[in-house]
Amino acid sequence: MLTDAQCRGAKKESKAYKLTDADGLFMYVTQTGHRSWRYRYRIGGKQKQVVLGSYPEISLRAARDLRDENKRILRSGKDPAIEAKRQSRPIEESNTPTFEVVAREWHGKQIGRWKAVHAKDVITSLERDVFPTIGSLSLDSIDPPLLLTVLERVQDRGAIETGHRLRQRISSVFEYSIAKGWVMIDPAASLGKALEPRIPGTKWPAVTSISDAREVLRTTDDAEATPAVILASRFLALTGQRPGMVRWLRWDELHNLDLEKDDDCPSAVWIVPAEKIKQELELRNDEDFDHPVPLCASAVEVLRTAHILNSSSEFVFPGARSMLKPISENALSYLLSREGFKGIHVPHGWRSTFSTLMNEWSIDFGHESDRMIIDLMLAHRPKGISASELKYNRARFLARRRYLAETWSSLLMEGAPPAREIIQGRRRPKA
Repeated sequence: MLTDAQCRGAKKESKAYKLTDADGLFMYVTQTGHRSWRYRYRIGGKQKQVVLGSYPEISLRAARDLRDENKRILRSGKDPAIEAKRQSRPIEESNTPTFEVVAREWHGKQIGRWKAVHAKDVITSLERDVFPTIGSLSLDSIDPPLLLTVLERVQDRGAIETGHRLRQRISSVFEYSIAKGWVMIDPAASLGKALEPRIPGTKWPAVTSISDAREVLRTTDDAEATPAVILASRFLALTGQRPGMVRWLRWDELHNLDLEKDDDCPSAVWIVPAEKIKQELELRNDEDFDHPVPLCASAVEVLRTAHILNSSSEFVFPGARSMLKPISENALSYLLSREGFKGIHVPHGWRSTFSTLMNEWSIDFGHESDRMIIDLMLAHRPKGISASELKYNRARFLARRRYLAETWSSLLMEGAPPAREIIQGRRRPKA
């Protein structure tokens, strides 16, 4: 540890150097002989430091007290460097509102056009990662370096995408503030390239041949799992919809379907509420953009089988422990993984399998125009169609969708037993 004599005796040398005390505190001596106290620490796995002040204005004892105060700040989960900047920018110096006040006002004006879960995610992310550090600062006291420190702290914990989303949300708050006349510039606008780049999206593992698709179906049909999971797995393969949509499927989303009869119900359709699918924000509350899924005969048979077992639940595929909840979020993933398809095929992969094989089928039979309809069947916006065009073009091509759904079923289900047979005598797996 340093002594007062060592501090007083520190002179300039040909190179800058450090005199270490303890617990991250050290004196930094420049080539000109200027002496300052600095505190080095680690946060989020990254080493940082904060300048405490100059010597002899700040004595050795005072520097140790400041070090201990910064250690306390660090233990509370805050970044001492950011806290130091906050202290150097008193709110009283500015007549502009604080970031948190404006951010909450901006958020309140967006709720009407946002999906509830998205609105909650936005405010939660700001409350967790932004307000604790810059929420009490006036808008005109926030600059790019300070914001970059906030966002880097988020990315340092491995949340790369979250850092980019927060930058966009902070930028939106400042754009709102500019419109209100509180500030003139958006300090977050230029930070995108200063952050760690987004990780490129990975493709979902999926089989891409009909023989492999049939093997996945056959294996999962025979797997040891609850009837609800087995039926949900087959229904997912037949419809090609998102696993979450299948998991949360409710009986009241099914139309033109008599579950008590044995006919094919050629007009049966599953209407997925718009709020359940990934669409443009401005379309989510428009009932004209609910997603219709024509149900092939094999899918209808799965539903009838599920109804025999689960008619007392609001969910088509209820969980093993409670009929009041759907199957677990990872039930279908675990099923495929246990059966040896880890890294080969995942539940979401059925969408890629369906798209790949049906596009190949369409080309082979001279129906290249089906490409757009296949995209619509997957609740994707077809390439070349803008959001506004999709909004006003209400053509659903339901007849063609139904034909393609039946074609896919005939290809996939070749040699497969009926749904009732695959669950007959099936016992609940041991916990």
